[in-house]
Amino acid sequence: MSVHETAKSPHGRAALADEIRSRTGGNAAKCYQCGKCSAGCPMAAETALRPHDVMRLVGLDRREALLASESIWLCLTCESCAARCPNGCDPARTIDALREMAVARGGELPRNIAAFHRSFLDQIRLTGRMFELGLMVEYKLRTGELLQDVGAAPGTIARGKLGFVPHAIRGVGEVRRIFKACEAAAREDA
Repeated sequence: MSVHETAKSPHGRAALADEIRSRTGGNAAKCYQCGKCSAGCPMAAETALRPHDVMRLVGLDRREALLASESIWLCLTCESCAARCPNGCDPARTIDALREMAVARGGELPRNIAAFHRSFLDQIRLTGRMFELGLMVEYKLRTGELLQDVGAAPGTIARGKLGFVPHAIRGVGEVRRIFKACEAAAREDA
């Protein structure tokens, strides 16, 4: 294979590592599985695939396993993994590319993740900033998990971490204009 050819997977498409490299500029082959990324990941205990697992599966061309995994949707994109990597790998950026690929192929977001994203964006559209109580109520209504983690509410309220009234920013009209422009662009692309 020449330097300018792209490796092909057995399915006739570009190997996953090459596709990730073209999307992110990152080279998954630089990951030598030290696990520092996963050791610093705040979601590692919640996911089936930790950041170093994702990098390994990219190298193994396990496209379908990665695109079907709920783990790529649980990444917080906090960049702790990238900051800890001794080789300059960026698992968060890789995961973000995998998310884009999953959506592009028509994949559905896991129900709870989609509900959270819609609820989060609705709150930003409403006030220009996050209103946590509104997010929680909207998310609970969308998922039907009304009583899950209700025990955390009293402590959160007592510590003043949960406001009862949303406060709009001065530029909320501009935020709403941005949302409308993005929605119009998405309709044009469809």
